[in-house]
Amino acid sequence: MLSVEIDPGSGFCGGVIRAITRAQDYLSHGGKLYSLGAIVHNEAELSRLQDLGLVTVESLADVPDGETVLIRAHGEPPATYELAASRSLEVIDCSCPVVLQLQRSIREAYNRLHVGGLHGQVIIFGRVGHAEVLGLLGQVNGDALVVEDAPMLLQAMESLDFTQPMEIFSQTTKSPSEYAAICALLREHGARLTVHDTICAQVAGRHQRLVAFARECDVIVFVSGRSSSNGKVLSDLCLSVNPRTYVIGGIPEVSASWFRDGDRVGVCGATSTPKWLLEAVAQVIRQLPTAAEG
Repeated sequence: MLSVEIDPGSGFCGGVIRAITRAQDYLSHGGKLYSLGAIVHNEAELSRLQDLGLVTVESLADVPDGETVLIRAHGEPPATYELAASRSLEVIDCSCPVVLQLQRSIREAYNRLHVGGLHGQVIIFGRVGHAEVLGLLGQVNGDALVVEDAPMLLQAMESLDFTQPMEIFSQTTKSPSEYAAICALLREHGARLTVHDTICAQVAGRHQRLVAFARECDVIVFVSGRSSSNGKVLSDLCLSVNPRTYVIGGIPEVSASWFRDGDRVGVCGATSTPKWLLEAVAQVIRQLPTAAEG
């Protein structure tokens, strides 16, 4: 018999909850609502919202004039708001407050680094092309260095001016330990570096708790959308401490072959994974025959 437990810390973060709640409230009154990009990186939840009438678009060019557009928790660059205003689009701004603060901090840092003859460097630790990172780059007209990992940073160092000051920020959903390693690498090479603690506290706090949860379980089933940056970080973290970690997008991917009679199974997910999906996956696992019962 399997023992199945859902990680109490898994599920939507506050920013995603706020965006989805506002979308549902709007859709409950009828009419169309256009989401600029996927409101959440989870295919099952996107399908549910689509059934309610949410239309996901990749650019404002896909939104008819005068309609309503939702800006998701990832945030957007200033140019998006300017274009929306010029098109008479109604905007429901669901940018996460943590992301908005990060955007302000990057603008302020850029100004500091370019006064009195300075030509300093803003560095962003994040995933190239990620919606949040694109919004951050837009705060400084693209004049910032984005690095995903140590090899990318080492390559970029060839063109960095270490005589000038640098300020570094992290995408809000990145790994605290990986961010610390990137900062240490810059300092080892003599960077005059100011480090900003910009990883969401809710996300950062999950790392230590998730490690403990993964170690306590025999098997981890991690539920996440394939495009979730946070899901990749957290599932890799589980795998680093529990080799019997399986990453799935939904119920059809669950396999009875992963489990043995008596296993303690932990079900967890990304900040973009809905609780209802975690509960559904857990219920399916509870009903599986194990190898010993078979």
